[in-house]
Parts: sequence; C-alpha cells; structure tokens
Amino acid sequence: MKRQDPKFVRFLVGLSLAIAAPAWAGPPFLTDDPEPTETGHWEIYAPLLEGEGKGANFEGSTGLELNYGAARDVQITVGLPAGFTHSKAETKWGAGDIALSVKYRFYHNEDLGLSIAAFPGITLPTASKGMGADVVTGLLPIWFQKDSGPWSVFGGGGYAINPGDGNRDYLTGAIAVSRQFTPNLAIGIEAERNGA
Repeated sequence: MKRQDPKFVRFLVGLSLAIAAPAWAGPPFLTDDPEPTETGHWEIYAPLLEGEGKGANFEGSTGLELNYGAARDVQITVGLPAGFTHSKAETKWGAGDIALSVKYRFYHNEDLGLSIAAFPGITLPTASKGMGADVVTGLLPIWFQKDSGPWSVFGGGGYAINPGDGNRDYLTGAIAVSRQFTPNLAIGIEAERNGA
C-alpha cells in the first residue's frame, strides 16, 4: 500500500475542517483571534492535532479545548491535551500539560471592523512522564482582527515564558488571511513563527 505524503494529508485535513464549519478566525486555524466566546455560552473544539518531525520520528499533541464566555468580552479557556511521540522503536501516548488562559477583548469597533484582545495563559506541569514541560510555562499574547467585507486578517503574538534547564524565553507570532465565500465556506492561509 502506498503511503500518502504527510503534507498532502495535512492539507486535506485542513481543507475538510474549513469546509465542515462556518469559518471564523481561531479554529480550525492555529492562529488565534480577539473574538471571545459569547457570554454564558460554551465552545468545545476537538480533536485539535499538532505534530512535527521527520520520517518515522515525530511528536505532537491532540486534545480538547473548552472555552466559556464568562462575561462581556471575557473568555476562559481550558486546554486538556494528550501527547504522543513516535519513533522506529516505539510509540507513546500520555496526558499533556493542562493549559489555562483568559481572553479579554479590550477594543472592539464594529464600524472599523477592528478588535484587539489580550489572552494571557499558563500551562501547568500535569503531563505523563516525558509528555510535558515539567514546569509552569506562560504566554503573554495580544491578538487583533480586521474585517473588510468577506476578508479577514487576524493574528498577533507575544512573549513565551519557557523556564527549565536549557530553555529560553522567546517571542512568538502568527498572521492569517481568510475569505468567506459562502456561509459555510471560507478559505485562508496562515504563517507562524516562534523564536528561541
């Protein structure tokens, strides 16, 4: 049986996610946006899947993200991941580090189609052995979104607090552009950069 190119498989998964649900910034994009969950409502995203590697060696995580609209312009998020590693010798699965964050949209102007939010968060060292950071980590990002007709540009970045032996804090950022074609179809592209 012929093996599919992983890039092609990721493209198909991303395309199917974009077609499957009305497109907003945020999921299925990895790049976040400043839009909080509506007050008193829940958003549940699963499975989210990220991975990296080369050949037979790769690692990543999947899991569940729970968002709750706690108040006007405020969202509480809990990430419940599972980590995995794969090599020629073995495949391991285990609980990942739990992530907690609060999104606060401090600027929203519908006339300009512009929103800005802070979304600080921490990751707690709750993972199975070898599946997490083993220390509390943090992220202090700012996210923006500009809408114009069917087009959206969203993204931002922040400062990642990454303690531990051999680790360094770093800056991270991402941007995405999407176009809404129908109520159930948007196509977009995104770019992400993490420095260390």
